[in-house]
Amino acid sequence: MISSKKKFPRQYAIGLLLAASMTVVAACSETPSEVTTQEEATENVTTEEISSGAEGLIGETVSVRAEVEEAVDETSFLLEDDQLFGGEDVLVINASGEPFVLTEGDDTPVQVTGEVQQLVVAEFETEYGLDLDPTLYADYEDRPVVVAQSIALSPDPGDITSNPEQYYNQRIAVAGEIEDKLDDNTFTLDEEELFGGDDLLVISNMPSPQAQDGEKVTVTGVLRPYIKADFETDYDLTWDLSIQEQVEAEYTEKPVFVADEVYPSAM
Repeated sequence: MISSKKKFPRQYAIGLLLAASMTVVAACSETPSEVTTQEEATENVTTEEISSGAEGLIGETVSVRAEVEEAVDETSFLLEDDQLFGGEDVLVINASGEPFVLTEGDDTPVQVTGEVQQLVVAEFETEYGLDLDPTLYADYEDRPVVVAQSIALSPDPGDITSNPEQYYNQRIAVAGEIEDKLDDNTFTLDEEELFGGDDLLVISNMPSPQAQDGEKVTVTGVLRPYIKADFETDYDLTWDLSIQEQVEAEYTEKPVFVADEVYPSAM
């Protein structure tokens, strides 16, 4: 730790990043999964999978879900899990310039997607147009860092369904287990809480025929309250009558997640 860093102030709008068009696609191997139709694969990793060190990941694009520990300045922050990158703090550098705000008391995880690079402050300032204070980054010079192209809040399904107003109409990433697959475009994610939230209904813009009940997936998109007329206008829904009736009966005016990406989770 360097003494000039401050503990993460939740009311402080740190300059993280929320890319306007998040391009998170993931695969757990070199071959892109059939769950997503994207051609370019991102390595979706857990902290344990890279706990032995990040040197081998330099040049790779990874996607990591964790809580924010603290801000370094307005353009970077540390991920909380100390097992990431061999037990070292993981520095994430803002490479988009889009603000991302966490309010006081919010410990919602975030999903970071970006390239692992070796930090050279002078080169980063030139390449990404950043103004980095060398004294704040002295401990991280020449160390692997994540240059994030996208960051999104990543609440659990139960947190979303129990408090949807906090997440409506903003881009988020959600990891969970498929509980009930209604068709190739529609399924629920298990809320996994003993009490409180309900399962989260997901409507995918892209069919996911390979995704099955019990599979752990991550979805990215936007949360909206289900209003039948709005959804029929905005989306090309292909539900049969039984699914239409089930969704209308169980989810009218309740939160529904509209996903533009569905891919295997590294949970």
